[in-house]
Amino acid sequence: MMLRRKNLYFPLFEKYLKKYRLPDELKYLSIIESGLNPKAVSRARAVGLWQFMAYTGRQYGLHQDWYSDERMDPEKSTEAACKFLKQLYGMFGDWELAIAAYNTGPGNVRKAIRRSGYKKKFWEIYPHLYRETRSYLPQFVAMIYVMNYAEEHNFYENGVEYAVESDTLLLKSYVHLETLANQIGICEHDLKKLNPGLKQGVLPESGKARILRIPADAKILLAKERTSILDSAGKVGKKKLEYLARNSVGSTYDRNKLVHRVRSGDVLGTIAQRYGVRVSDLKKWNNIRGNTIRIGQRLSIWQRNNYRAPKASAKKKKPTIVLAGKQTYTVRPGDTLWDISRMFEGLSIEKIKQLNKLNNNKIKPGQKLIIGT
Repeated sequence: MMLRRKNLYFPLFEKYLKKYRLPDELKYLSIIESGLNPKAVSRARAVGLWQFMAYTGRQYGLHQDWYSDERMDPEKSTEAACKFLKQLYGMFGDWELAIAAYNTGPGNVRKAIRRSGYKKKFWEIYPHLYRETRSYLPQFVAMIYVMNYAEEHNFYENGVEYAVESDTLLLKSYVHLETLANQIGICEHDLKKLNPGLKQGVLPESGKARILRIPADAKILLAKERTSILDSAGKVGKKKLEYLARNSVGSTYDRNKLVHRVRSGDVLGTIAQRYGVRVSDLKKWNNIRGNTIRIGQRLSIWQRNNYRAPKASAKKKKPTIVLAGKQTYTVRPGDTLWDISRMFEGLSIEKIKQLNKLNNNKIKPGQKLIIGT
């Protein structure tokens, strides 16, 4: 299977490895990670050809929401993997350690280095690595050998697969892939194969242009009747999918991310009520199986853009301080922008962000915030 698939993805891997001046042999790493399957999902919820976890994927610019997951996009995930591998090599200055860190994370490799007495080679820190990582590098070396000397060991594969010659469209509008495929006379399976990151069979409407890949010969037909074809493909199932996107458990569609630090007395139910989300959403976003949370734990919360917290009753309403002139507030452990906004009359989260030029809701203890001018 790997011999059949290699021509689908190796030219792409080679292009980006060359761009980032990385060893060509790293292209075999994807075989160990995913078996050259762009839609592969591991038990730990790592996804794609290069098996990015959600957090690491976002660090390297791979967008993820209900509609799409760029960890499954061969082009974008390959470039992200090259950036990650280059960064790991910069940390350790050794490719064997960088490859081990790709599997287990740089923190675990540093821990193994410390426990080994600060040795700097893979085989010297080998006993101090996790079992999976100890076998990871040998698997990688073995795969390089097998793929290059397959015939000498009687591995033959005549049915080689090649990538479909494709072109790209830049679209902001919603497109239903099955309808588009029927309109331009191509196989729906081929269109979805060219766009594995589109999870729901549609290109969602977006404020910025997004790439849709189509077979190169189909683009000629599309160019002749582009307006009518895209108009037809822009209506099917749109309202239903938008409803599902907003209401499915764990959806992050059209929401802003917040981080809540658990404090004494917090339970999932009260946290969910506070932010206007469901307990099931909280569990999904944070991979929580039961109902247990611990003090100090950080919970990711995706709140609706238009959410307005319910007004507190007269009995429960906390006293607020009237702001007069320029004032600052020093962030205390456990504080959130929501907590601070409630302390002062006429102060909102958006106003705090505007006054302090904050791009997100992250604050840290000791930070001084302008709350009045």
